[in-house]
Amino acid sequence: MKLENIKVYDLEESLVASGYPMRTVLTQREPEEKDIKRGLNLTKASNGNGAHGQWLTGVRVAFDLTCTNKMWVEAERYRFLEFVSSQSTMHRITKFDIHKQYSEYVDPRVIEIMAEKVAEYNHLVDERAAINSLCDEAIKGFDALLKQKYLEILYTNPAGFIITARMTTNYRCLKNIWRQRRN
Repeated sequence: MKLENIKVYDLEESLVASGYPMRTVLTQREPEEKDIKRGLNLTKASNGNGAHGQWLTGVRVAFDLTCTNKMWVEAERYRFLEFVSSQSTMHRITKFDIHKQYSEYVDPRVIEIMAEKVAEYNHLVDERAAINSLCDEAIKGFDALLKQKYLEILYTNPAGFIITARMTTNYRCLKNIWRQRRN
């Protein structure tokens, strides 16, 4: 797993807002030491009662996350972890450098099988470009073969395939993910 291009938004504003429940008059200001202390205390208290950590919801985070398909399946369980955009195996799996896309836990034999399947598919794509002069029936048959080969690649691809996505979420969701998945 790799995190890059991390941006944090509204941390100071959310720290100040964490004091709103006890205020009758609100003023825009920079956070003070008391706001930081309150934020830390509320965060600690939210370990037992999640409601105390509500202020963390206002702290937005955006980042690029690179991880395996297996981890993406687990990440999709979180309602407030949102995909901005991601690399696509559906559209581009035959264009990746297959030997560089797998985690160290993928059996090298499987990687070689994937490399063979991708090479065969790409070879057929090159041949398809040369057969435009054939009859429509031959072209339909060739296109059906290409579709079958592509689906074989997609469904044979192991869970250790690594892709990157841009994500947005908030500190509260990240705290929950960390608590549930840290081990």
